[in-house]
Amino acid sequence: MTEESKTEVNFRKMRLKNVPGAREEIIKSKYVIPEEELSSRKGRWRELFHNENELYIEIGMGKGRFIYESARLHPDINYLGIEKYSSVLLRAVQKQEREELLNLFFIRMDAEYICDVFAEGEVDRIYLNFSDPWPKDRHAKRRLPSRQFLARYDKLLKKDGVLEFKTDNRELFDFAVEELSPAGWQVDVISYDLHADEGLMQGNVMTEYEEKFSSRGNPIYKYVIRR
Repeated sequence: MTEESKTEVNFRKMRLKNVPGAREEIIKSKYVIPEEELSSRKGRWRELFHNENELYIEIGMGKGRFIYESARLHPDINYLGIEKYSSVLLRAVQKQEREELLNLFFIRMDAEYICDVFAEGEVDRIYLNFSDPWPKDRHAKRRLPSRQFLARYDKLLKKDGVLEFKTDNRELFDFAVEELSPAGWQVDVISYDLHADEGLMQGNVMTEYEEKFSSRGNPIYKYVIRR
């Protein structure tokens, strides 16, 4: 593992610091869908928003800066943030409790079970932002841009839906790019220095990690792909 990868893993360990009572607090929020309701909402997520607008999801949303700002900027799009760690999700929930955006809800779950929650072709766009690199080779299938997860996303996305992935981890990005051809995905955009591309930066919403690492001069990598 490179020093840069070690640094990122350490930041993620800090992010996952346990917050006592986080899960109990999340369960009480009207913006977090109860676990027992998830399977019954499969194919019916737009009913939650009381409209037929497009549905965008972010998998591994962390503290929610990206999805919150996206929802604020695009009130005509429905957003669902997915995060498996209660202590991290709590930050986003607390902000939403204060601001109450009508087009934003959260799900606490492991992405491995995403096909149990969304119907085929139900999702218009998927975001993966600064995903856990899972640096050990034996954990490759756990990486969110792996071919195993791409097969899951393939089922969720509508026919012309797209997936966007951003990271500062070059090793993870190279791995993600190599996975595309075996998984049968097409590349719309690929950038090895997002912040140097004026076109791609138009409308770019930064995550906490993106701001942190780009401020240190680290290049941000991004691709946009479709089935």
